[in-house]
Amino acid sequence: MARGSKIAAISASVGALSSLPTRPEVEAVINAPDPKTWAGRRDRALFAFLYNTGARVSEAIDLQVGSVILETAPVVHLLGKGRKRRSVPLWKETARTLKRWMQDLDDRGADAHLFPNSSGGRLSRSSVRQRLDLAVDAAGGVVPSIKTKTVSPHTFRHTTAMHLLQSGVDLTVIALWLGHEDISTTHVYMEADLAMKEDALSRLQPVNATGVRYRPPDKLMAFLQAL
Repeated sequence: MARGSKIAAISASVGALSSLPTRPEVEAVINAPDPKTWAGRRDRALFAFLYNTGARVSEAIDLQVGSVILETAPVVHLLGKGRKRRSVPLWKETARTLKRWMQDLDDRGADAHLFPNSSGGRLSRSSVRQRLDLAVDAAGGVVPSIKTKTVSPHTFRHTTAMHLLQSGVDLTVIALWLGHEDISTTHVYMEADLAMKEDALSRLQPVNATGVRYRPPDKLMAFLQAL
């Protein structure tokens, strides 16, 4: 990619990342699906999982029950691009959500899909997008600001990375978390974070400080003149 094109691509990415959902907005989306329905409980578990792990949608819908360890140190083993495996830790709350969700599964075998469709088969990308759109619409009634954001399944991945960065997690760790082979791929999150901070700074009026003229002591002036 030419330098100009690469810079343009990074600028576009920074602009998109600057409008990612906040933590309250993400929580509103996760809690939006109806917990009284099977599909609602699955969606809650799926969205919580996506935010915790930063997994690609393909990794989530292909995930099997046997790849999730919920005891002692909860962790999920993901199969990413190029069939490369990586392990991502799970928050205790996510582990509890997944454990409750598994009770709803008709098939809990190691090879069964963790987030199946109503027939027990593989959930499609379009279905995930449709269910997420419904959740975002419902979340807008609780946190209206989410209505101004463009939220797709992949948005969870970007949001996870940005929130990790803002929490002080090193870029190399985030790269491992997301399964990036090249840390330069992850660097765009730092660029976006800096852009957001600069924007916030520009909105803050600087303090009007009155300058005080410095008057050097006579000994310093004599020393300087002797040089």
